[in-house]
Amino acid sequence: MTSQPPEKSLDLKLARIVADPACRDFLLADAKDADMAFGLAAPGLAAGGQPGVGPFRSIGEYRDQIRGIVRERLVDIMLMSASTSEVLAIEEGLFVDSPVTPAVRMNDTTDIWLAAGTGSYSGQPALPFSTTTIAQARCGRVDAAHMDRTRGANLGLFSLTLNDDAAHDREMLTAYRDFRIEAERTGFRHFLEVFFPNALDRIPGKAVGEKPQDIARFLADHVVRSLAGVPRAGRPIFLKIPYLGPVVTEQLAAYDRSVVVGILGGGAGTTHDAFGLVAEAKRHGARVALFGRKINAAEHQLSFVRILRAVADSDLAADEGVKAYHGELSKLGIRPHRSLEADLARSSTASAYGG
Repeated sequence: MTSQPPEKSLDLKLARIVADPACRDFLLADAKDADMAFGLAAPGLAAGGQPGVGPFRSIGEYRDQIRGIVRERLVDIMLMSASTSEVLAIEEGLFVDSPVTPAVRMNDTTDIWLAAGTGSYSGQPALPFSTTTIAQARCGRVDAAHMDRTRGANLGLFSLTLNDDAAHDREMLTAYRDFRIEAERTGFRHFLEVFFPNALDRIPGKAVGEKPQDIARFLADHVVRSLAGVPRAGRPIFLKIPYLGPVVTEQLAAYDRSVVVGILGGGAGTTHDAFGLVAEAKRHGARVALFGRKINAAEHQLSFVRILRAVADSDLAADEGVKAYHGELSKLGIRPHRSLEADLARSSTASAYGG
């Protein structure tokens, strides 16, 4: 008699959060999809490497970090590129007997094309583009006849960047509508990422530096407006957005309890930036955090995520988590990037992918 695979923690927690927004549950995702943005630098610096110069870790080492975090069951979702998901989910079956849900980045808008050297796409108004397809995320092939839903991903991230420009924003939202229609027809789930505007001063007719008066309301209102015409069958299962501050986050979380608010991490920052952002966002209504660079830049990713999990579950205060993390580094004989005092500082890092 074969044992049943474990239920996915994403589904269990999401059901409880929707039923009772005041519950203690909090979803964590490791965003290991940076190879769709940064190129050679995506896996992070190798030992002795210098920022922007390298040497960098290999994609194989990057995937080893994913394997370790998934096997430790420290996150609820592992977000990957389609090529990484093919290796780990489809070929290796890493997620078959795991409570962790695999997910694939389903589009790569031009503002996340962050090649070094002469790259300048991130400063130009974002344009929609998708490298992969739903069938490829599920089975690694364009032909869905090869599909094996027990191994590939049946959850994807779709990303929007709106720039307060009717022509550009209509093009972006049209791409999202087309994706939603295909996803609904094929039973593919998704979550929605919405970035702050990336190039307001590059839009014709706008003054240099001009931006909406209230950038948080601009984003929150667009989320609400964009989803108002979407029936339940086509809706995202949760949001991934910059932390909008206490007031707007609470308003967005309370507007429609079926729309679960999640935050993105932005740049790496200090350890307290990561732990404090989760604690503060949860306090004001967010119930999901998706961190990429904050995890990937950590001195020891398993220890970092283990303590991040304790902070997210309200078992440890953010500042105490920083101290505990430094204690773990000391036990492992790992030299921290910063002193404990410097690592307890806070800064703003949760704005945009290329910020």
